[in-house]
Amino acid sequence: MATTQANAQLFLGSDMSEPERVAVGAGEVVAFSRPSPDADKENEDSAAIIHLDSSSCVLAVADGLGGIPGGRQASSHALSVFARKVVRGVEGGDGMRESILDGLDAANRAVLESGTGCTTIAVAAIKRQAIRCFHVGDSAIAVVGQRGKLKHLTVAHSPVGYAVESGMLDEAEAMTHAERHVVSNVLGSTEMKIEIGPELALADRDTVILASDGVLDNLPIEELVDAIRVGPLDRVAHGLSETCYERMSRPADGEPSKPDDTTFLIYRPRRPKS
Repeated sequence: MATTQANAQLFLGSDMSEPERVAVGAGEVVAFSRPSPDADKENEDSAAIIHLDSSSCVLAVADGLGGIPGGRQASSHALSVFARKVVRGVEGGDGMRESILDGLDAANRAVLESGTGCTTIAVAAIKRQAIRCFHVGDSAIAVVGQRGKLKHLTVAHSPVGYAVESGMLDEAEAMTHAERHVVSNVLGSTEMKIEIGPELALADRDTVILASDGVLDNLPIEELVDAIRVGPLDRVAHGLSETCYERMSRPADGEPSKPDDTTFLIYRPRRPKS
């Protein structure tokens, strides 16, 4: 279940049976988070829906690094600090961009000071019909048109992510690469760097998704685009969560399968009344 902190809804290490739908800013979002099906361990992912005003919101997904202690604590602590800093910044008169950057810096310091774990984070700032993406690590943000055009996709901060971006690897090779999960930029590092994307216009029927590895390791980007581009958000989110679970639980020849925590936020602008 979501908890409330000021006007931020936080999903911290959740185990959701169904996606949760929320009206936010000038649109609506569905949230889903569930631990990996193959291990008796806590969900190391977290997500946040930050309500700012009737036209603006900030969405975030954090994926605590597995393989080292404290992944859940890192993602939960980072998003709690980040959300609080963004809310206070905007309420104090700062702009969204400044508040987000301050929030990411504060979250990085908080994780460093805690001495527990590291985490990625992907952030989408949405105001009316425009979006700007910020990210640290390999959690992804994609902007998809109704007809299936991939309008924007963040580049994973990893050797494999950079190799795909440069054309040295194709996506099929990247999906099974032995170093796919080596991440070169995280919250909880003195060398953390924030990548800021361009401001993009959102069409009425565009879809935005923020996702952790549980989604990205089990659906190639073309399949993910096709899964989210049309249909009611509730149905889209339910179908995506079930596809990820099926891929993880019952591997099939020719399909990717990598059990992991699965977290996503899917946003669409609210269509104007005719």
